[in-house]
This record gives sequence, C-alpha cells and structure tokens, in this order.
Amino acid sequence: MEKTSYCATVSQSVNPLATRGMVTSPNYLATQAGLDVLRRGGNAVDAAIATAITLAVVYPQMCTPGGDNFWLIYNAKTGELKGLNASGRAGSKATMDFYASRGLKAIPSRGYLAANTVPGAVSGWDEAYRYSRSALNTSMPWKELFASAVSYAKDGFPVSTSLALWSATDADPSDKEFRDLQRFPEFARVFLNNGAPLAEGDVFRQPDLAATLSLIAEKGADEFYKGSVAKRIVADLQEHGGLLTLKDFASHKADWVTPISVNYRGFKACNLPPNTQGMASLEILNILNNFDVKAMGEGSADYYHALIEATKEAFLDRDKYLSDPAFVSIPLDRLLSEAHGKEQAAHIDMAKAAGPKAPLDPKGDTVWLGVTDKDGNAVSLIQSVYHDFGSGIVAEGTGVLLQNRGSFFSLDPKHVNRLEPGKRTFHTLNPAMLLKNGKPFLVYGTMGGEGQPQTQAAILTRVVDFGMTPQEAVTAPRWLYGRTWGAASNDVKLEGRIPAAVIEELARRGHPVKTVESFTDAMGHAGAILIRPDTGVMQGATDPRGDGLAAGY
Repeated sequence: MEKTSYCATVSQSVNPLATRGMVTSPNYLATQAGLDVLRRGGNAVDAAIATAITLAVVYPQMCTPGGDNFWLIYNAKTGELKGLNASGRAGSKATMDFYASRGLKAIPSRGYLAANTVPGAVSGWDEAYRYSRSALNTSMPWKELFASAVSYAKDGFPVSTSLALWSATDADPSDKEFRDLQRFPEFARVFLNNGAPLAEGDVFRQPDLAATLSLIAEKGADEFYKGSVAKRIVADLQEHGGLLTLKDFASHKADWVTPISVNYRGFKACNLPPNTQGMASLEILNILNNFDVKAMGEGSADYYHALIEATKEAFLDRDKYLSDPAFVSIPLDRLLSEAHGKEQAAHIDMAKAAGPKAPLDPKGDTVWLGVTDKDGNAVSLIQSVYHDFGSGIVAEGTGVLLQNRGSFFSLDPKHVNRLEPGKRTFHTLNPAMLLKNGKPFLVYGTMGGEGQPQTQAAILTRVVDFGMTPQEAVTAPRWLYGRTWGAASNDVKLEGRIPAAVIEELARRGHPVKTVESFTDAMGHAGAILIRPDTGVMQGATDPRGDGLAAGY
C-alpha cells in the first residue's frame, strides 16, 4: 500500500541559531520539552531524555515506551563519543519451532505474535540518565524529565498532522491483515475516538500511559522491567498467546557499545555498530570517497545516480551480514576499509543503473532527535516501534503500545537474521554524528527504514560537499530506493521538485523511477544541528515533511 502523504510549503530562510543549546525533533511539543530542560540547567543528555519521553506520548505512531532506542553521546569534557544500544532481545519462548507449529512461514507483522522482543526504550532513558549523573554531573532529577510527557498524557495534547494521517491510515477496514488496527480492542479503545480515527486538532488523552510514566518517574526503570508495569504487560501478552515472560523483562539491559566510523573528506563520520544498519550508512560514504561528488553538481542526474548505486552496493553487504554480533560474525573492519570502498566504487557504472536487486523490505517508522548544549555535549538519538503503531497491541491497563520489531526476524534457519531466543534483530535504526578535529560538527539523522542511510548521505554530502546550511540540506528534494507495501520490486521514488530532465535521464540510465509528492513523509522526517567550529554557534534544522521544530536559546 502506498503511504498517504501531505505536502508542506517551506521557507528556505528558516535558520535557527543559538549559543546555549539546540534541540531538533519531529514534534514541536517534544522539542519544547527538551529546550525547557536545557533552560533549567540540564545538559544535552537530560534534554534528549525529556524529548524522547515526550515523543513517546505525542508521536505514538512512531515511538512509545514499548519500543527501542539507540544513542550516540559526545562528552565534551573527555572528548569521548559513546554508543548506547537499548534494543530488546527476542523472548526465551520465541523460537522458529513455535511459529512453525502454528503453520506460519513468517512472523506476523501485527498482533501478539509480533510483539516478541522486550521493549528497550525505557532502559535507554535510564542508562543515559545514569551516565548523565556519573559523567556529566547533572543536577536534574530523573522525575523532572518526565514532567512534560506525563502532563500531555494526562491532560491531553492536540493531535498533529502526522498523528492524524497515520491514525486514518491504520484504521483502514479494507486491509484486515496489516492496516485494520481497530481489530485489536485495546488499541481501538486508546487510539480511536469512538471507533473513528483521530482527527487533526482533537485533544488526545492517554490516562493509562500517564499512570505508567508516573510510576517510572517515581520508582525508576525497574518498575517497567521488574515491577508492576512488567507484570501487567506480561499478563496481557500471555492471556492472548504471546511469548514474553517476566524473566525476559527482568533480564533485559541496555549496552554501551563502541561507535564505528569512516573518514569522509577530512571529517570522521560516526554511527552505531550492528545490530544496527549503521554499517550501511558508513559504507555509502566510504564508496562516495572515490567520486568527485562536488564536481557532479548537487541535484544533477550524476549526483542521484552515484548515491543510489552506492546504496545498492552497501545494502548487498548489509543484507548478507547484518544481525546480532553476539550470534554471528560480521567482518566490520573489512567492510569499512578504504580498499573495500574502492572495490565497491569500481562496480558502479555511471552510465547505467545496476540490475534488479532483491526486493527491500518496506521497513517501518521512527523518530530521530538531536540535542547540543552550551558545554559542547551532543546527542544523536533514534527511537522506534518499527511499523507505524508497531504491533498494534496495547497492553491492557498500561497504555503501552508494543513494538513489532521482532517481526523482522527470519524463520529461515539458514538466514543470517534467523529468529533465536535472546537475539537482537537487524535494526534499521542508526543515529549519526560527523566529527571535525574530534568534535561534533554535524549531529544528524532521520526516520524511514531503508531511507535512513540514503537520507543521511543526502544531508551529509549537501553540507560537506556543497556547503548547504542544515535546513537547506534537509529541505532539498530527496529520493528513496526501495519498495512500498504491496510492491513486488524496488523502484526509485523521486520528489516532484526534482527537474523533469533529471528524472528522464535517470530513467534513461535504467532506474525504475516514480515521481511522488514534492514534500512527502515517505522520505522520512530528518533533522540536523551544525556546530560552527570557529564560534560554537549551533545551527538547527527540522524537516518540513513532518511536525518538527528546531529551536535553541
């Protein structure tokens, strides 16, 4: 099914600048929550937590406490960049035999059997806050980081354009298998208005979620993984044939990981290691090092062709190797080496598109947010429930909408990403950061599954190779190589602002082009913050394709 999209009219003059702190996120209420924490003396990590928790309330179509998150955190005091993997693992009862015994050849995309991994987001908030206390000496109380989110859940907030769009999309009664989420009673009770989709401007309240967040704010993350919240979630799952157990919740933990990187034009591009697709995002840049991108001209057929072909090469490696590194061996050093990038670049014919590749999964939706503070600390954070509204399952009495990330596991025993208990699945989520002389220069990222590596490459090349401002880079026309729901093969979706002559030339080179709206959220909701090395001034950007806001002070 094609995503319904909406358009926006954007002023290129939008260019928020600040010296004390900057927050960008895909929702204006969440950005303000983070900015408020900065104003009250919190650091970038504190503000990122508050923004993320608020997004879990006001952007439930893309993230909730029932999802996962990943972090890049730069500590200005030590000059260290740290990665945090807060993704959940498959439950102890989640086996291929379990699904086979029910006659299933693939894990369902929706429903109780799709909710087979422990939600990791709350553990990410918790571990990041512990780091803020121990390494950044924050004085901001944990409870205060929940204030905005609890208020919006309890008292309500106006439904945004994006939430209304996805509420209508996922209440489609004609698509009983995937879109008709009203078939799940608790989802219908929480996320529909007397059986009707939420409409833009409706005041949406979530009292059960307010109570859950209040418990976590008062008692800490253990209440979610070992206390009353965990017991309620597990009880609901098990009552309906679900797989997760109390032991699965109690044994979950987020892990600190070492970021991965490649050099690009004298900068250091950083991302997260597997089980994220950060390796693919970096491979694209590693390939582009072998082309004079600037000489191609931004927006030219050569520019789009080179980036699309580099994406194909990177995705070949990604789909061959990517899974949980605790279960499989992934040759990262070779894949990110200069020599491998040259080999991949040599496969690219600038006059002709590579032949058909295996259809890419039309993966789900996400939020990305970025925060920088006056001391030079920076956070790039992604949080998600995978598909829009995740599994569609709201654990009764908690208000927690559970992700369906585990539905991406394969039930093929020979597949690198095959389902195994305790395993983390291949994750599309990958927050990014670009360093110059060891310090953050560009904090950036996007939602959008397959589109994340492609949009990251677009933003970075437009800033580094063409000198665009962050807002210009985010606003500029984008493309998406992949497929949409119901399609049998990949195509190249191009926003309508791309000149007809360029689209025609890409088609001549063999790209299966498809023109879409000029500003479509199918391209994801991106954002960025640039930190000027000479002055430290922060320059923010948000995506006109979403409901976002970049704001500083």
